[in-house]
Amino acid sequence: MLGLPPPSLRAKPVAVIFNESAVSRDAVGRRGFRQRLLTAARVPGSKILLDRLTLSTSGELPISVPCGSLTWFQVLDGEVTLGDNDVRRGLTQAHVVFLPPGFTGTLSGTTDAVLLCGKIPDAARLDAQFARDPPPLRVVDWTCEPVLDSEHDARKRIYLVTPKLFGITAIKGEMIVYPPGTQAAEHHHEGAEHFMYVLRGRGTVYADGAPHPVRKGDVIYYPDRERHYLKAAPDQELVFAEFFAPGEFKTVWVDESKVCAWLPTGRDILGRVPVRAIKAHSVAEVHPEDV
Repeated sequence: MLGLPPPSLRAKPVAVIFNESAVSRDAVGRRGFRQRLLTAARVPGSKILLDRLTLSTSGELPISVPCGSLTWFQVLDGEVTLGDNDVRRGLTQAHVVFLPPGFTGTLSGTTDAVLLCGKIPDAARLDAQFARDPPPLRVVDWTCEPVLDSEHDARKRIYLVTPKLFGITAIKGEMIVYPPGTQAAEHHHEGAEHFMYVLRGRGTVYADGAPHPVRKGDVIYYPDRERHYLKAAPDQELVFAEFFAPGEFKTVWVDESKVCAWLPTGRDILGRVPVRAIKAHSVAEVHPEDV
């Protein structure tokens, strides 16, 4: 039997980029469909599994989260109702929801709706506290969260999933806004894989120096240590959600003078006073205390 080649000769994991329109749909529940975006087959060894769910008005989708699994979803369009144990919660595209292990319930379409659903099947390997004391169901309205501005350019950041919001370090998520023509500095992350999902706009993503055009509905998956940066199209704002597993990692810049600090604006995305305050911090920090 042949052994593995030496590390220097092994194939380096590379970014995976595709549009959701290239992924087939499977019927689930009643009047619902699922597209399996990130899978073990598409990205071998990935800690993150990602589905896109569509639910018609009055459609229903049963939900059952296995013990030991972390599951969250973000409503991308429309409105849904999450029901469990006779408690019903109305959700809109302002909401990100964490479902604890062992959760059972039903998603119902109040209107036609689209959701992005992520899973980490064995969350304890990324966060030992998750197994000892799994957090309860949590719902966050990201439109009430503080907006932070980039120190060097016009980018904006809103945190979606953090230890402060969800009580876990197995995953971290954020929404990033690139105004037209905005470009970030080249960097990589050590200790975490992550993906981006383009919510709107167009731009170019660079992975290990190679350019790839991106648009709404694109999924960009980066393995640990993949160098990358993005640039918005000159005439369109580029907005994406990105999630990291685990949620604690180190960010390294090609040009260290471009290390970015994120500065609080004192406002949420609607211009109101946010529900909490976050101090200025650098993403070079592995774990900013108030994030």
